[in-house]
Amino acid sequence: MVMSLRTFIQMMLPAVEDELRRAVASVNGTGLDELHHMLAYHMGWEGDGAGPQASGKRIRPLLVLLTTAAGGGRWQAALPAATAVELIHNFSLIHDDIEDNSPLRRGRPTLWKLWGVPQALNAGDAMFTLAHLEALRLETTLPNEKVIPALRIIQEACLALTQGQYLDIAYESRQNLSAKDYWPMVSGKTAALLAACTELGALAAELDLERQAHYRQFGRLLGLAFQAQDDILGIWGDAALTGKSSESDLVEGKKSLPVLYGLERGGPFAKRWAEGHISPQEAPALAEQLEAEGGRAFTQDAADQLTRQALQALDDAQPSGEAGAALRELALSLLQRQA
Repeated sequence: MVMSLRTFIQMMLPAVEDELRRAVASVNGTGLDELHHMLAYHMGWEGDGAGPQASGKRIRPLLVLLTTAAGGGRWQAALPAATAVELIHNFSLIHDDIEDNSPLRRGRPTLWKLWGVPQALNAGDAMFTLAHLEALRLETTLPNEKVIPALRIIQEACLALTQGQYLDIAYESRQNLSAKDYWPMVSGKTAALLAACTELGALAAELDLERQAHYRQFGRLLGLAFQAQDDILGIWGDAALTGKSSESDLVEGKKSLPVLYGLERGGPFAKRWAEGHISPQEAPALAEQLEAEGGRAFTQDAADQLTRQALQALDDAQPSGEAGAALRELALSLLQRQA
């Protein structure tokens, strides 16, 4: 039987979920039931609205495991790395929600809205620590000489995430931004962790350094293309598919790639943006204006170019077998999504 992406997902995700639950369970102890519940709630396992929709798609651990399998390795050996990157991703979401003052995450109240900022910070810190404890479990699945390089990849990704979030917040008060300022920010916020996923997967497959570098480049470019596509959906996406109102990025004042392009043009869009808050009623007309000035086409061109580069990097990494085909299918599904 030929194994499709769906078959790999059905095989790998239960193992990832088991590892995540085991890792999160270790935070529990005397008087810590609520802390454990906070983490389980954020992971989508407990509380109102719990279920797959609240848990997310677990794309990052899938990237790790599929890369390992496509490189000829045993994907089970990469499970601690896959679990670690998903925990890091969720740590970053907890802290981002606080810093961005976001009341909802995946359609449910965020941790800080339910438990307050101090305890949400504690929960995020616990998630961060659990990720690194999980990464240390690689010493039970990989040769000793692979463990320190894997830990370094994870630490460097965490630093890049923090740098990207810093730039994101700093950009809110800057008025002189251009489209070129966008890439350093999203390189940290989106691309760094995807690059770590594919590099960790290649390392777990014990590939040579050249192929590891190709896989890392694939993950980085995939992250950049994913974010550019996300920026298009954030302004022109179908609200019925994205789950949020169209043009919401304009209402929230996000300096996404099409917005920065429009600000550089200095036309009617830029003049209205400079006047301040955009109401939901104004947003559709302003989205049309931004599209007319070329913001959507510019962003789509960037996404298309990055997609081609990402797929070329994947070809250069020489993925093999059904897992290689599934990895390519996963990449295309991320880059051609409508939600």
